[in-house]
Amino acid sequence: MTNFNIKAPNLSIEKSLIEKINNLNKPKGSLGRLEEIASQIGLIQQTLSPSLHHPCHLLFGGDHGIERENVSVSPRDVTWQQMINFTQGGGGVNLFCRQHGFKLRLIDMGVDHDLTTYPAIINHKIAHGTANFLHNPAMDDEQFQRALHIGATLVDDCFAEGCNIISIGEMGIANTSPSSIWMSIFENLPLNECIGAGSGLNHTEMQHKLAVLQTAIDRFFAQGYQPIDAIPYFGGFEMVGAIGAMLRAAERHMVILVDGFIMTACMLAASQMHPEVLAYAIYGHCSDEGGHRKMLKLMNAKPLLSLGLRLGEGTGALCSYPIIDSAVRMINEMNNFENAHITKYF
Repeated sequence: MTNFNIKAPNLSIEKSLIEKINNLNKPKGSLGRLEEIASQIGLIQQTLSPSLHHPCHLLFGGDHGIERENVSVSPRDVTWQQMINFTQGGGGVNLFCRQHGFKLRLIDMGVDHDLTTYPAIINHKIAHGTANFLHNPAMDDEQFQRALHIGATLVDDCFAEGCNIISIGEMGIANTSPSSIWMSIFENLPLNECIGAGSGLNHTEMQHKLAVLQTAIDRFFAQGYQPIDAIPYFGGFEMVGAIGAMLRAAERHMVILVDGFIMTACMLAASQMHPEVLAYAIYGHCSDEGGHRKMLKLMNAKPLLSLGLRLGEGTGALCSYPIIDSAVRMINEMNNFENAHITKYF
């Protein structure tokens, strides 16, 4: 069993961080969110001079049994086709990793296709997709623990290379379905407030998706499961891998860049296991997927960007990186009033 020992950052240096930021030669609070981010990263790293090193991006791939119920406009073949495309550098995730200097790791957690001939894809396949949670739990406990462990181990590998900031993405057709269910169960919301169009469902298809997912939720509770059981019951291997990565990153006091709807749902699920993980999260953007804005608000999360993205892959998190870099540069490189010989007027 993978155990995590996560502690919230020690707040003893928070006052000193705020004082340092307030003494930079600028009007107090004038750099807004940059000041908040710099303070958060200082707390995570327990230093007045935070830094960013060797950023890494983990992209987990996996298929979902619920896709067989026609809850996604995209067929499951797209999962493996895109994973192969990523090995050739042709995905959105590839260009943003190149642009912002992230080392990309592609991980097969449960893609319904043989990808072993592609050396750029790390083979951690647990099964050829999860079970159909309309009828059975998506995974058993052994698979759940294995997925958590894989995600944690991959973060350990990044940490050993000197990484202190990690972003996470996913590739898995139909993974908006478990994300919506987690949101509904963990936030105690009607399912219809949590589902979205995914990759492009029309109104009729949305109603079908709602009916299928509601039936699955009703059967889940009828069997006596507790809310926390929803993580393995509905989740995908790639999603649980991401949860394991988030929890280990928090344990190692790393900054976690959270992407859109799917990854925010994974952070929500991770927080059900260890609430302290939230202190390590920076939310990259608010996606166009239905329910994401509400989920962020309920989690008291303030996304850095709102660009209408709903691609997944971790692209929104990667696009937010320059803002985070700016925040760290601000606290380290901006002069203060005393050294600049500027009268401090507040």
